[in-house]
Amino acid sequence: MEENRGARLDAFLAARPLALSRSGVQRLIRNGAVTVNDAAVKPGYRVKTGDRVRIFIPPPAPVALEAEAVAFDILYEDAVLIVLNKPAGLVVHPAPGHSTGTLVHGLLYHCNDLSGIGGELRPGVVHRLDKDTSGVMIAAKNDRAHALLAEQFKSGGVRKQYLALVHGRVRADSGAIDLAIARHPRRRKRMAVCPEGGRRALTLWRRAEVFGSGFSLLAVTLKTGRTHQIRVHLAHTGHPVVGDPVYGHGARRWKQQPLYVKGRLPAVSRQMLHSRRMGFIHPDKGEYMEFEAPVPPDMERLLAVLRSLDAPKNGACAGVGAGMSAVRREGPGDTEEIA
Repeated sequence: MEENRGARLDAFLAARPLALSRSGVQRLIRNGAVTVNDAAVKPGYRVKTGDRVRIFIPPPAPVALEAEAVAFDILYEDAVLIVLNKPAGLVVHPAPGHSTGTLVHGLLYHCNDLSGIGGELRPGVVHRLDKDTSGVMIAAKNDRAHALLAEQFKSGGVRKQYLALVHGRVRADSGAIDLAIARHPRRRKRMAVCPEGGRRALTLWRRAEVFGSGFSLLAVTLKTGRTHQIRVHLAHTGHPVVGDPVYGHGARRWKQQPLYVKGRLPAVSRQMLHSRRMGFIHPDKGEYMEFEAPVPPDMERLLAVLRSLDAPKNGACAGVGAGMSAVRREGPGDTEEIA
């Protein structure tokens, strides 16, 4: 242990092959489950050569949630993680008004090889998608995998690409939206662009298709992971996601859309936003892995109708309506452009 002399006890144990994160180790130390030379210590104790460290890892206790059969497609699964295709309409975590039938309930039902995460037998959801956003999600089966994947999300190491159908004919081929996001000052359940006091949010987008009927399909890459980031950023540029009830025109406004009134467009009941592709370094294998979820039927159906109404024009769009206007903000170390 000479090479570890002087290291913090929590860091020393978190680096061992114990399938425990540093925060998990700290909880065990504070609960008296870790001793050094038969004495209780604090997480910040500096280990010395010759120290005898003992750790008791309690068996995971089942959570109060009951497992339920919940429909979702498995894209990949192994001993430490599961990659799934979340359908639109499925809530990820239990919350007020959603105490049953969530993705967590479904993972508990599906996974019979869960390790203890935080002392509980539960799937470790590493990140979230909004209820009505579909597509690729990752969940960890043990604390170590959860910690390593969470660090990749935090550091921007996870590649995330979405498809977003938006209102308006976007003029440019691609662009970047670099605008800080924070809680709305008055509507606390909403987020908003907030240059002063918000957290940096960077969204890259590329135009995939533009429809003469007044819509565009964008391939969106997230470089940060703020709440509602894509929806807030696109709405701020004047191109809200179709069907977005919070930041866009919503399903009610859709029913007033002239082509819908004429019976030429199908009904829209949720935001047309799909997590299409996600790539990350496998926490055990150390290899880069990437997974893709097919476009869900309701979104594919709407796109097919739009294509039939007006073939996509992917070249220059001279004379189109209000599109993404040029915006530039220069400050210390950053430049933001929306083409």
